[in-house]
Amino acid sequence: MTLNNAELYRLKSDARRGLLENDLILQRFFERYGAQLSAEDGKVLSQLLALDDNDLMDLLIGRKDSVAALEKEMQSDSFKMVLQKLREK
Repeated sequence: MTLNNAELYRLKSDARRGLLENDLILQRFFERYGAQLSAEDGKVLSQLLALDDNDLMDLLIGRKDSVAALEKEMQSDSFKMVLQKLREK
């Protein structure tokens, strides 16, 4: 089941960050995949967007493969898939 418009809007609003680089990556992600995001994808994105800007950027650009705050969550296939999509150029 895909996210409804209100859920997608909330995620896009939460995706507005302090670092321009994060904004650009997240904007590109929503343009490509926004219409097909599942509820599980939304949960993963919410967890990622709860990170501080620098930790999020480190994950998005591949500088780090994990952060302590999401160590357990990052083991799931859905988390890995969303992160892979976010890292696509």
